[in-house]
Amino acid sequence: MQLVSPHGARAVSLQERQIELLRDRIKGLERKFMDVIRAGQDNEALSGRLHRWTCTMLLAREAQAIEAALIDGLKHEFMVPQVALRVWGLAPEHAALNLSQTVSDDAKALAASLTMPYCGLNSGFEAASWFEPEVPVQSMALVPLRLGKTAAQCFGLLALGSPDALRYQSDMGVELLEQIGDIASAALARLLP
Repeated sequence: MQLVSPHGARAVSLQERQIELLRDRIKGLERKFMDVIRAGQDNEALSGRLHRWTCTMLLAREAQAIEAALIDGLKHEFMVPQVALRVWGLAPEHAALNLSQTVSDDAKALAASLTMPYCGLNSGFEAASWFEPEVPVQSMALVPLRLGKTAAQCFGLLALGSPDALRYQSDMGVELLEQIGDIASAALARLLP
């Protein structure tokens, strides 16, 4: 038996309403499930990129090959438009490397003060001047390079830059950048005295 409203609209039974609510809930769960699958696929792709970059870093034997593998690998595997690297305290035989260019005491202090990578707008950091001038950098990530967790163990700074102001944001997760910093630090430690 169907009830008809005096206003012309059909009344919905309690069972029909519950079924409708369950259908909506199922659709919402399906969307969430698809989001989880996409996130898993993205994480798998990211893990593959990190693995390939790490292998390239491990295979690099000579100082110039380490520098090239680090910079070119980040550009290629992670599609980073600009990568700059500075290391201080290198062994004297590595003084001719691009990464051994002079770094101010302020930049060294900034790197040493970072307890985690900085992500945000290009706020005129010295590291922004290390990038190639043809590609404007709107946002950047600064990753300290260290042998341990203390400021005294900081021996370099890895800078990633993008013309996209939203690529590196202050509220983004930095776990991958920390892993990149750890791998880069381990590889570059071979160049220290």
